Amino acid sequence: MKVVIIGGVAGGASAAARLRRMDENAEIVLIEKSAYISYANCGLPYYIGGVIHDRQKLFVQTPSSFRQRFQIDARVSSEVIRIDRDRKSVLIKNLNSEETYEEHYDKLILSPGAEPIRPPLPGLQLPGVFTLRNVADTDAIKKFTEGKSNAKAVIIGAGFIGLEMAENLHHLGMHVSVVEMASQILAPVDFAIAAIAQQHLRHKGLDLYLNTSMTGIRQEHSHLFVDLKDKDSLEADIVILSIGVRADTQLAQNSGLELGPTKAIKVNEYLQTSDPDIYALGDAIEFEHPILHKSMPTYLAGPANKQGRIVADNIIFGNQSKYKGAIGSAIVKLFDLTIATSGVASKNLKTAQMPHIVSTTHSASHATYYPGSHLMSIQLAVSQLDGRLLGAQAIGVQGVDKRIDVLANAVQRGASIEELTEFEHAYAPPYSSAKDPVNMAAFVAQNRLTGKSKAITWEELKLRPNESQLVDVRTRAEFEKGHIPQALHIPIDELRDRISELDPNKQVIVYCQVGLRGYLSERILRQRGFTDVINLAGGYYSWSFCDKELQIT
Repeated sequence: MKVVIIGGVAGGASAAARLRRMDENAEIVLIEKSAYISYANCGLPYYIGGVIHDRQKLFVQTPSSFRQRFQIDARVSSEVIRIDRDRKSVLIKNLNSEETYEEHYDKLILSPGAEPIRPPLPGLQLPGVFTLRNVADTDAIKKFTEGKSNAKAVIIGAGFIGLEMAENLHHLGMHVSVVEMASQILAPVDFAIAAIAQQHLRHKGLDLYLNTSMTGIRQEHSHLFVDLKDKDSLEADIVILSIGVRADTQLAQNSGLELGPTKAIKVNEYLQTSDPDIYALGDAIEFEHPILHKSMPTYLAGPANKQGRIVADNIIFGNQSKYKGAIGSAIVKLFDLTIATSGVASKNLKTAQMPHIVSTTHSASHATYYPGSHLMSIQLAVSQLDGRLLGAQAIGVQGVDKRIDVLANAVQRGASIEELTEFEHAYAPPYSSAKDPVNMAAFVAQNRLTGKSKAITWEELKLRPNESQLVDVRTRAEFEKGHIPQALHIPIDELRDRISELDPNKQVIVYCQVGLRGYLSERILRQRGFTDVINLAGGYYSWSFCDKELQIT
């Protein structure tokens, strides 16, 4: 059997290696347009920023090592310019010699990846304007930034790559501005989580321009100027375009393969295209989302590598391995914080009209009596129909990676919030608490789902009826440091004695710093005859971050 693979980075390289492990006799030809195969895309910003010093550590395999270890014919600087499905052949162009030649296949794997979005705006081709997608881009940015420690950098787009580049250019000593068209950074997370990250970035000295679009880039003398809609231009020495990516489907489209609703390559559960002899994987495909049940692309390395394994097995053993889709688990480091997400954000569940409740908790990353604990925020989205965990987000200084992996497993397996309360965690004071933050988040969500507690989000609080009684149950010192306007201050330890100050016939909204004392106060009032009592989800901690960011933007 002869298998030709188009694209040799994440999914393509994984498929090639798996094919060889499963079939020693197969002829495997790997075609890659760039000069490199099997490299760590996600590590590129950190090499630019000097966190990763050795460039060679970015490469998992080289064409020569791939050939030596796996007997795979890896051809770099080569581009497939045409697929002839009838003859089961591809036309390949050697980008160094400009020569073209034909290669036949029994099975073909498409792993072309995605290409950066470059909107039709003036100035995007100017020197000093870059995208970051491959090693060539990395080398160009690395060379350009040498000796420019006091330069001004403008990042267009506040997604994962854009923010990683913002951090790493800041590490080089640059003044960094981030321009984002949306009202928040990191589109996959909800605003309550993004607001914490935004405040952290501002604290580190980055300038954020949210709700702001770029209209073009121009050059005056030796400086670039990024023109913004309804705002002053930003002077820059370097501009990084990180607006997003789109599936690279030109080759598939030209060969008559079927595309899906998002204009990515349509595949079945076996990752087979509309041509049964052609499989596709990675950034270029779309697949039904397990929760939203609509076709979506997934621009993540983890799913691409898993898809490579599935495709290889289906080619060797027949269509036996099914791909079940990706829930979109992702994590990013931003200076001292880690932000992670899995599943579907509440805002997207609202758009999809999926009834759910939101639980927001702020817990210590490990036992507070052990030195070095930090506050960690977890937000859960839980189905009101069946109690299933639909999405999870977390942000904090430490322990976020551990928790999001647990939560991602729960989301992927369709675990209920009740099951999540029962999850067993390894516990020792340096690592966790007897009640792990994941369990605490589940307890809060369960209380709300079962009606034992009623919560209001910071957004809903902004729209609360004027006749509602808003009660701050924190200490005097906390209240004086900052509180929500029009709040009545009754510390929780005085609540029973001062209960007469509240009207039991009117709605009462209670809040504390993170939610626990608010919940205790809610339970006291409910059992003292108050029928309409609501606790502010995430307490003053969540409200203050969101309110401050709304005032800035």
